[in-house]
Amino acid sequence: MTDTETRGLIDPGAEAVEQYRSRGYVDDVLPIRPMDRTWKVPQFITVWMGPIHNILSYFTVMTFFALGLNAWQVVGAILTAAVIVSVGYVLNGQAAAKYGVPFAMQVREAFGHKGALIPTWIRGIIAGFMFFGITSVSSAQAFDVVFDTIFPGFLQIGGGAEFLGLPIPTLISYVITWVITVGLFLAGQKFLGKFSTWANPVVYVLVVIAVVLAVINAGGLGETFSVRVVDSPVTPIIFITCVSMLVSNWAGPIVNTGDYTRNAKSLRAPAIGFPIGVIGSYLLFALVAVSFVASLQVATNGNFDINRPGVFVEAINSIGNPFVVVVLIIAMNVGAVAFVVFGNMLPAGLQLAAQLPKFFTVKRGALLTAVIGTLILPWQFVENTNMLFLFYSIIGSLFGPIVGIMLSSYFIERRRRVDIPGIYADYRGGERGSLPAYNWRAIAVLAISFVLTMSGRLPGVSSIEFFAQVNNLAFFSGLIIGFVGYTLTLLAGRRNAIPTSSI
Repeated sequence: MTDTETRGLIDPGAEAVEQYRSRGYVDDVLPIRPMDRTWKVPQFITVWMGPIHNILSYFTVMTFFALGLNAWQVVGAILTAAVIVSVGYVLNGQAAAKYGVPFAMQVREAFGHKGALIPTWIRGIIAGFMFFGITSVSSAQAFDVVFDTIFPGFLQIGGGAEFLGLPIPTLISYVITWVITVGLFLAGQKFLGKFSTWANPVVYVLVVIAVVLAVINAGGLGETFSVRVVDSPVTPIIFITCVSMLVSNWAGPIVNTGDYTRNAKSLRAPAIGFPIGVIGSYLLFALVAVSFVASLQVATNGNFDINRPGVFVEAINSIGNPFVVVVLIIAMNVGAVAFVVFGNMLPAGLQLAAQLPKFFTVKRGALLTAVIGTLILPWQFVENTNMLFLFYSIIGSLFGPIVGIMLSSYFIERRRRVDIPGIYADYRGGERGSLPAYNWRAIAVLAISFVLTMSGRLPGVSSIEFFAQVNNLAFFSGLIIGFVGYTLTLLAGRRNAIPTSSI
């Protein structure tokens, strides 16, 4: 390998890449050579600017108000999550930025060639299905308002009839959202890159205009930042729980951030771009959440159900100007579509193509995600805040330990090196590479972490305060257990290793 020293990138060389391709690895999962990278700091700043402003994220923040947080506490929770998310992107994306490999291949070092199926299926398949469906139905519910504004009477279509629990108008909105999302993905990654670079700033402009109107409706900044919907004590644990929920919302991209950083033209591009883009975006996100709720309080005299996630759509409506409401919902749904495409369809497609290359390309895998993401009836998860809590508990319990194990593997076990030949060894051709088929230590730590974090949901166990709080902080609990647990297995292995005699 040659080291592109000026940028810290590792080039495996054309001959090695061609050799990996001859073993059946599709182009989408091969290492990207430094001269073929296209993403600079601006791409990493803008890639999440629009997606952060999606309806599901705002649904999540509504639960913060439901738990008793006031405006300043909500802002604090959001910005704390922003810092954690951006740090996660930078740290877990460093290996891919350096070597150009996607998540599905990189994770083989921590879990083994075949063992990597477990985290990749969790990230790309299970989470991809769930996030695709839940985000899409959240967007569809918001589109209901748009269509009813443009076509009065839209919400009366079907006369109250439902299909598998979904009202007919929302079903129509869901189908439209589904087609737009899939169509954007099929346009290709180059188009997506240009789309995010130009569309996301447009979303910003529209959101800023809406914030100004919401603050005016609320009676000014003073009234906006004094809003508190539920008057109940907020403990540090409740605050951290809120942070954990929002981090869990973006934990998927933290796990597979390598799928984006592998395009970096330098190591500093994501290290600079991600924090600026994520923290800056979350600052505006916090202003939106607080000002919209304040506006809704004034418009309804406080008569609204904050425990219903869909209440955020009511908050958008409280702005009053139909044109602004329609344009804003469309803008936020642009963010939601980008979130689904970049954060769920693309990873799912990559994982399937990496693990089952004979059956799937990235596009086929992504389309499967879109289909199954609908078949799981995702609208059931946005019925109330309790269902959202359950969703984030599951996601956090799975993603947290995967991130922890990957960080321990790269920074402690491998000392920031990636075994590219081992990752792309020809196991199908009978070659025994340098990596094991299964790394049972990593698999065991992942399983133990999931059981411990989710045990707080079991009858009887949930009444034990410790396990209940471990579940409330699912992502953080899993991250700590994964990192510490895997590191301890490394130390134990070193102690038990028999030293080689020098004689």
